[in-house]
Amino acid sequence: MNPVACLRLPASAATPPSPSRCRAASQPPRSVSRLPPRASSSTAAYTTKVYRNANIAKLQAGYLFPEIARRRAAHLLKHPDAKIISLGIGDTTEPIPEVITNAMAERAHALSTVDGYSGYGAEQGEKKLREAIAATYYGDHGIEETDIFVSDGAKCDISRLQVLFGSNVKIAVQDPSYPAYVDSSVIMGQTGLYQQDVQKYGNIEYMRCSPENGFFPDLSSVPQTDIIFFCSPNNPTGAAASRDQLTQLVKFAKDNGSIIVYDSAYAMYISDDSPKSIFEIPGAKEVAIETGSFSKYAGFTGVRLGWTVVPKELLFSDGHPVAKDFNRIVCTSFNGASTLSQAGGLGCLSPEGLKAMQDVVGFYKENTDIIVDTFTSLGFNVYGAKNAPYVWVHFPGRNSWDVFAEILEKAHVVTTPGSGFGPGGEGFVRISAFGHRENIIEAARRLKQLYK
Repeated sequence: MNPVACLRLPASAATPPSPSRCRAASQPPRSVSRLPPRASSSTAAYTTKVYRNANIAKLQAGYLFPEIARRRAAHLLKHPDAKIISLGIGDTTEPIPEVITNAMAERAHALSTVDGYSGYGAEQGEKKLREAIAATYYGDHGIEETDIFVSDGAKCDISRLQVLFGSNVKIAVQDPSYPAYVDSSVIMGQTGLYQQDVQKYGNIEYMRCSPENGFFPDLSSVPQTDIIFFCSPNNPTGAAASRDQLTQLVKFAKDNGSIIVYDSAYAMYISDDSPKSIFEIPGAKEVAIETGSFSKYAGFTGVRLGWTVVPKELLFSDGHPVAKDFNRIVCTSFNGASTLSQAGGLGCLSPEGLKAMQDVVGFYKENTDIIVDTFTSLGFNVYGAKNAPYVWVHFPGRNSWDVFAEILEKAHVVTTPGSGFGPGGEGFVRISAFGHRENIIEAARRLKQLYK
């Protein structure tokens, strides 16, 4: 995949232009007469008269993970006999437990019968699954079945939430953080241009999370923003926020009138007393939305099933319930999650399914131990891993893409450069624990050989 062309703000510019000013500067008004494309040149391509979305042009290169895949493919062309081990993209590798696939198979076979066939379902998800999610993950937090919106994954819901918020909001993100938050904000027109000198987009608040502050931002230095994207355990750092830290975050949102979008995709990996849901914090229902996913619990990265919690207590500034507008977005743009995926979700939440998911999570956590031991033995500072399937390794003073290239070229191991998650990730590399055990052990051997 070729990187997407991008617009860059000169280092001398103090303030990036707004999206509307960017459009006005780069595109003629509709009333201006335009000549049709020339057809005389044999090399000239035909073009339509439709303007390109100027917000897409702001995006830097390709989306992080397709860019990693592109570089992996290029490396394989150069070294066709190399046995590449991928510990970069956070894709699961272990088979889905049979108790879950059996539930999907049973539903699939039922579709071939008159009594078992079903067509369109509720856009919000099947009632039984919404009830099961509420009871399993939010039973003690006052979240009800009607607050749950089942979806085809948390990443998809992030974009739907951006449509809900519109272009006239300002967001804050952890730095580093999952790139979908920032990229979806850019596409929606919430930001200014990319500022190459500081590696940030205008009109986004980057909340620095580093070893020095325990990977939790100094909220006293964060200005008021409308939407706060917060992931715990964090991707990529693996840090899980404590109860006291999340209490501070909820208070900060209330004091500023902000909405928190809390990404809990890795909550099942928490092994200490860190909260697994933002709704464990008193008052969170008045300021927070939470997304969840079966991708990293049950291996549903390809099956696609997640959910978003929008409490009825969450209101816009005019008193209108946020859930009503999100329901309108869902009903307009989505026909509901696959019935087979939802059957799998019910299988996941059965007693046997929950035990099977815990076993899968436990397997990946053992992989993190191997990776941590490897880098620790080599003298690196290592973070994360305890409550997440990611290991965040520090390479002080080095460009993270250079480290990525070095490990790929010399060890044939794919990692993820930290700078792909924001400027705060420079000097770090993320190692994913998603992999077959023999590959994890072999990758550890190669890395020890490289950095011994």
